[in-house]
Amino acid sequence: MRLGVLDVGSNTVHLLVVDAHRGAHPTPQSSTKTALRLAEHVVGGQLSRKGADALVAAVAEARREARALGCDDLLAFATSAVRDADNSDAVLSRVREETGVDLQVLTGPDEAALTFLAVRRWFGWSAGRLLSLDIGGGSLEMAVGRDERPDVALSLPLGAGRLTRDWFAADPPDRKETRALAEYVHDTVAPAAAALLEGGTPDRAVVTSKTFRSLARLTGAAPRSAGPRVERRLTVAGLRQVVAFISRMDSADLAELEGVSASRAHQLVAGAIVARGAMDALGLQEVEVCPWALREGVILGRLDQVPLEGGPFAADGTYTTGRPAATGRSTSTTARWNG
Repeated sequence: MRLGVLDVGSNTVHLLVVDAHRGAHPTPQSSTKTALRLAEHVVGGQLSRKGADALVAAVAEARREARALGCDDLLAFATSAVRDADNSDAVLSRVREETGVDLQVLTGPDEAALTFLAVRRWFGWSAGRLLSLDIGGGSLEMAVGRDERPDVALSLPLGAGRLTRDWFAADPPDRKETRALAEYVHDTVAPAAAALLEGGTPDRAVVTSKTFRSLARLTGAAPRSAGPRVERRLTVAGLRQVVAFISRMDSADLAELEGVSASRAHQLVAGAIVARGAMDALGLQEVEVCPWALREGVILGRLDQVPLEGGPFAADGTYTTGRPAATGRSTSTTARWNG
């Protein structure tokens, strides 16, 4: 079957189209990104009219493209930028009415669990007790466990975009700003790290997301052109050198570095500080970079057609989640896949 996955994140709206069936490796057929920087349109806790207009237009275009490519299903979800907006219910209703797409909001723990599922499938059971980390624009997802469902799945408000907006006034940030952010990250990550390590030291530590991939590339990891199956690693020693180097560069210069996208260059320093803080708190000297992440987790969950216990996928092909979102409102919904 051909599946379209529409990921509405803090930075981009990304449509990934894959051919796959249950038990098969999802084969990408098309990937289209629109840089909305949606989180920057959240003002006073509300997603602005301009941001909502851009979101509606991007979702409508993605649905048209998915149909043109012959998708059997369109799995559409949103993460922290929409989740954290006080007017998210109204925005989601407008998206549904104007585009026909029932955009679902993933909770932070669901994001962490689905990303973990993708990482587990990529590395397999030989990975043993597996730890996964993902730095997004709005949040940091962390999960650990021996099975496909993690024992612990956490989400912290440590996204690279969020922290750049809240902590940096200068470009590049001054030393006082970076030190203050590093202290905040340490204090926020420490309790989460303790919870993740309570069940024992992980056998394998894996990272996903554009932020981690960029940092690994800056420390000498293979470029994207080498393909997804090339082993890529990020060491804490290399990361510390990168932080010292990039923290003195403005976003325009960062965008010129290989492996750094222009749309995310401005938040790379904050992302690097989060990466270093998380690795230090977890006692990790080295992590592996996984090419699969949240979108692949959504695809795998849909293909399995069975629920992740306590997770968002039901056996009849519906999407269900009843855990409270960060706003404190219930996100309990049941929606058929968009097509």
